[in-house]
Amino acid sequence: MAVSPDDPLILVGRVAGGFGVRGEVRISTYTEDPMSIAAFKALKRQDGSPALTIASARKTKDGVVCRCPGVETKEAADALRGLRLYVPRSALPEPDEDEFYLTDLVGLTVRHIQTDQLLGRVKSVQNFGAGDILEITPDLGGPTWYLPFTRAAVPEVKISEGLILADPPALVGEHEGPSEDEELGDRD
Repeated sequence: MAVSPDDPLILVGRVAGGFGVRGEVRISTYTEDPMSIAAFKALKRQDGSPALTIASARKTKDGVVCRCPGVETKEAADALRGLRLYVPRSALPEPDEDEFYLTDLVGLTVRHIQTDQLLGRVKSVQNFGAGDILEITPDLGGPTWYLPFTRAAVPEVKISEGLILADPPALVGEHEGPSEDEELGDRD
């Protein structure tokens, strides 16, 4: 099954393994409210094919435990461990005003907030454990680079305009702040 670029799949959870002896499935959720994953019912694989259908769910300290048709034993549930679970972007509730999903950042133009210089486009949003970072593809070519997704580095996100205004931190070895001439002023 092909995934539509107009309705990308969003990762909402991962199967953590079986629970008990009757084939219940433990799911670690990536949703704000872990129980909201049960509202999606039919979860998909990354390629868009069916993954799991949730018949019932209950919250646990690490996510949710679900009954899923076709998963009748602990061994069958354990065999699903690591399966990533997706839903189409259109299945998510619309965000409130001035809110957005991280996936909505992909493809946005990134400009420097002070100089309006074009820095590139967001290729992906990553999180390697220390917070979200934006992977930027430079418009002039070259390797991608990472921008911390913090208020300091990304002071403005304008989803409706397809724009991110950024103030990237200085690279290693670059001077930060005003130049010495600016600090001292003109001494003629």
